[in-house]
Amino acid sequence: MQGEDPFDQGAGSILRQPKAVWATAGASVVAFMGIGLVDPILPSIAKGLEATPSQVSLLFTSYFLITAVAMLVTGFVSSRIGGRKTLLAGLALVVVFAALSGTSSSVGELVGFRAGWGLGNALFVSTALAVIVGAAAGGSSAAILLYESALGLGMACGPLVGALLGDASWRYPFFGTAALMAIGFICITAFLKEQPRPARKTSLLDPIKALGHGGLASVATSAFFYNYSFFTILAFTPFVLNMTPYKSGAVFFAWGLLLAVFSVLVAPRLQERFGSLKVLGASLVLLAVDLLVLGYGDHTTAIVCTIVSGAFIGMNNTVYTELALGVSDAPRPVASAGYNFVRWFAAAAAPYLAPKIEEWSNIHIPFVVAAVTAVVGAVVVWIRRSALTHEAAELEPKHATEDSVTVFAD
Repeated sequence: MQGEDPFDQGAGSILRQPKAVWATAGASVVAFMGIGLVDPILPSIAKGLEATPSQVSLLFTSYFLITAVAMLVTGFVSSRIGGRKTLLAGLALVVVFAALSGTSSSVGELVGFRAGWGLGNALFVSTALAVIVGAAAGGSSAAILLYESALGLGMACGPLVGALLGDASWRYPFFGTAALMAIGFICITAFLKEQPRPARKTSLLDPIKALGHGGLASVATSAFFYNYSFFTILAFTPFVLNMTPYKSGAVFFAWGLLLAVFSVLVAPRLQERFGSLKVLGASLVLLAVDLLVLGYGDHTTAIVCTIVSGAFIGMNNTVYTELALGVSDAPRPVASAGYNFVRWFAAAAAPYLAPKIEEWSNIHIPFVVAAVTAVVGAVVVWIRRSALTHEAAELEPKHATEDSVTVFAD
């Protein structure tokens, strides 16, 4: 139907999936737990390793900087050794470097081990999305919702696990993650069969070339600014709240629950009623308002705004993922790699810059900067709104055909 939002079709049921999909999604939950795991224990790590907040923030910076660069490698590797082996290689790296993180004797060692962890996570997360999209029953929309469910659940559980284990020692959450990822390794080995390799091998430059498409470049640019806002909340707010691991973990658990609910249940309904781009633009502006209130409110207000931000982040994550996978003519794994290559640089920059900006000014300004970047993301979407919608609508039949012929699992 003319004028219908191309991202609202074929949601299907995300519950009726093959075992291979559930195994991959389950491991994805643990992979995303690793992002928020350190949130409630950041002050404990700083105290335990005698480090400043800006030094500890490098745990995020090294992780996401390597993740961003590794996005150029994931397609190159998976198109040569296959998706299953790439997933297992990523999981193995996470197990090793998460365990090593728990043995760190200095913040420099921990930052280095988190970089290795980021490489493994990039190999796993990027390939996991391609596997779920290809193998999920119900089409790409159901697959994306399942992937976002894993993201939301992981983001919610990460701080909770970090708080429960970190209350005894900041080292235990790292060992716990290594153990859980080892279980994920076993599940992938048992349930996911090897997938047919693509006819054409992906080169290291394919994700960069894919960004030559105006629609994908616009989505990636907007997501870059949004991710700066997102990771200012995730990495800087724990120092502002200055709470015990249990209390901080509870705050970010509630934040993660809202993220999961709004990404999986609320966003699709709002997209169906108002359209993806309107939902994304409004959500980015509301996130900017929330950041300003968080930055200038009292302690209770900061807690409430931190939790509420999960709702806007959940909606943004879902819409951005759908846009990135559907707006260009590049194969979805290549488009995803190019998109993630750009946006993860902001995730690397925000945790480092936010505490530096506080040192140069005051505690309010990092949130002002994050609010501005959210608005810039909305402006990019608004300027490119016509092209984004039309290009995605024209390409939807092609992507639907690709989904139907790239089923990997029984």
